Amino acid sequence: MHVAIINIGSLLSGDWREPFIDANTVVTDGGLISWIGTSGGVAEEFDYCDVVIDAAGATVAPGLIDSHVHVAFGDFTPRQNTVGYLESYLHGGTTTALSAGEVHIPGRPHDLAGVKALAVAAHKCYENFRPGGMRVHAGSLLLEPGLEPDDFAAVRADGVWLCKAGFGDVEGAKDYVELVAMAKEAGLVTTLHTGGCSIPGTFPVTGEDVLDINPDISFHINGGPVAIEDRYYDMIAKTEIGMQVCAAGNLRTGILAAEAAHRHDAFDRLLIGTDTPTGSGIMPLGMLYTIVHMAAVSDLDVAHLIGAATGNVARMFGLNNGMISAGRDADLIVIDAPLGGTKDTALDAMKNGDMIAVGAVITDGVPRFVGRSRNTPPTTRPITVSRSSVLREF
Repeated sequence: MHVAIINIGSLLSGDWREPFIDANTVVTDGGLISWIGTSGGVAEEFDYCDVVIDAAGATVAPGLIDSHVHVAFGDFTPRQNTVGYLESYLHGGTTTALSAGEVHIPGRPHDLAGVKALAVAAHKCYENFRPGGMRVHAGSLLLEPGLEPDDFAAVRADGVWLCKAGFGDVEGAKDYVELVAMAKEAGLVTTLHTGGCSIPGTFPVTGEDVLDINPDISFHINGGPVAIEDRYYDMIAKTEIGMQVCAAGNLRTGILAAEAAHRHDAFDRLLIGTDTPTGSGIMPLGMLYTIVHMAAVSDLDVAHLIGAATGNVARMFGLNNGMISAGRDADLIVIDAPLGGTKDTALDAMKNGDMIAVGAVITDGVPRFVGRSRNTPPTTRPITVSRSSVLREF
């Protein structure tokens, strides 16, 4: 399928260092972006395309990548007993979800055979299942005492490339130092629960623990939901550890983490996620609200924060989406100022603290909906399909 998005008012790259692209048109071919440039903005120019979407001056950005979702199996979460939540997240502009560990599976195993089997099964199931068109990278190996290099090599051979420290049957956080080192050696991206206890029966992971364990990414560094001491944000920003802030965490310390990342030229490593579904609930607009809230009450730039929810995540996890350039995965969103708001553009509305409108979502080069999201306000501008040879409703 060829898809063209024309009459783009503002085009965001996903790269926070150079956040804007001087172009008004994006064309996709199959599942990839094929061309970015300037056109006359009429559908007839793209008669070779199966679908032409008129953005009517709205903003186009890479699809948001939620770097912290506790998936289970299918589009269902046992934690909140909710069906269809991932497709609902897609209607909030989130086109990719990364597993933070399948910790909510009822009867979750802790034995070595069980934790390996769970990771492999989740990984392979979501390879064949895309809720609403969303990409789900699942199968995050939960680190348990007793795992050896051969175990990590075995799951890696079966396709698992994520692992999570923080919910294993270890005696304390320091027991993760060796496990994380082995996982890194095997080529897994290592993530670490950070902060106070999220559920009864767990233990805190302090800022000092993060420095000692040295994961690839410190999950919910602003608290999941309880934050570490303020003094550690600058310390961690000086390392190579990714700093993920989450919707289910502490807004004040999320801003501290972002400001520390800027101070130490580490903003490439600032990531945004939701840490849901958890006790904080289902948050279909969690990614957008995190950006909105952080920008509205600080001096942080909206386009930079969108980069932390797209390109930065792609860079840290080695993904091919998250940025708008030729050859990248065609995961795109059209966003706009909400109808009835006081600002004219999506970015200005977000800086003002308003929830924006999602007017279209494209994943893998396929329009999933155009002109309406069931979870956001309507767009100010009429985002429409101006040409289509595809026999389906968008």
